[in-house]
Amino acid sequence: MSTIEAPAPDAFAGIDGVRSDRGKDPSLPNLKPVAAASMIVVDRTGKEPRVLMGRRNESHVFMPGRYVFPGGRVEASDRMMNVAGALHEFIEMRLMRQVSRPSAMRPRMLALAAIRETFEETGLLIGSRDYGTPESAPPGTWSTYASHGVYPELDRLHLIARAITPPRRNKRFDTAFFAVESDAIVDRVEGVVGPDSELVELVWLPLSKAAKLDMPLITRAILAELASRLDAGMSPMRPVPLFRDRGGAWKREEL
Repeated sequence: MSTIEAPAPDAFAGIDGVRSDRGKDPSLPNLKPVAAASMIVVDRTGKEPRVLMGRRNESHVFMPGRYVFPGGRVEASDRMMNVAGALHEFIEMRLMRQVSRPSAMRPRMLALAAIRETFEETGLLIGSRDYGTPESAPPGTWSTYASHGVYPELDRLHLIARAITPPRRNKRFDTAFFAVESDAIVDRVEGVVGPDSELVELVWLPLSKAAKLDMPLITRAILAELASRLDAGMSPMRPVPLFRDRGGAWKREEL
C-alpha cells in the first residue's frame, strides 16, 4: 500500500488538551448541541489526496469567512428520504454511542443530512443513478435532489470523526464528519456558490496545503484524522474519535 504525501509536521496540530474556552461567552445560555453532519469530499486521482472546502460568507454569525466542509443540522425530512445501500454496521454502531437517546434512525439521518447539506451548499449530488428516480421524496431539498434521478448512496460513506461544540457559544452542534470519494459525485447544479450564498467559494486543496487556510481548530483536527485514515486504508473497523469539551479543554475520546 502506498503512503500519501505527509503534511508538514505542524500542519495539523492535535487538540487533545488544548483550551476549548476561547470564544466562550458566560452570558450565553448553555445550549444543548444540535445533531448535525458534514461531508469531506476526497479526490484521490492525483499524487496527493485533495479535499473540497468552502469559505463561509462573512455575513454569517457562525464562523464567518472561515474555510469549512459542507454541512449543517439534521432536518425532519432526512428521516423520510429513500436510500440506496446502507451504512457499514460499525459506522452505525459508533454513531449510536455517547448519545443521550440512541436511535436506530440516527446514523441514517446523519448520513443523509451530510448529503443533503452538501447539495444545498455546493450544488453537488452525491449518490447513484443506477436505481432510477427516487419515488416519494420529501418536499423541499430532497424533492429537488430526486428530480435529477439520483439516489443517496450511504454505503459509499466513511465516518471520520464526531465533534461537539464547547458550551456557552451562540450555536452548538454535535457533528458527524463523513468522507466520500469524489467519484460519488454524479451531477452538479451550477450557481449555488457565490457572493450571496452560504459558501462564497469552493476550493480543492491537497492535504499538505489545506491547513494553511483560515479554518477552525476542530477542522484542522478532522483533517489530521482524515490523513491518518487515508494512509491506513479507510477501514471501518478502526476506532473513531469524539472531540468534546472536558473541564475547559478539548478531549479526544474514541467511539
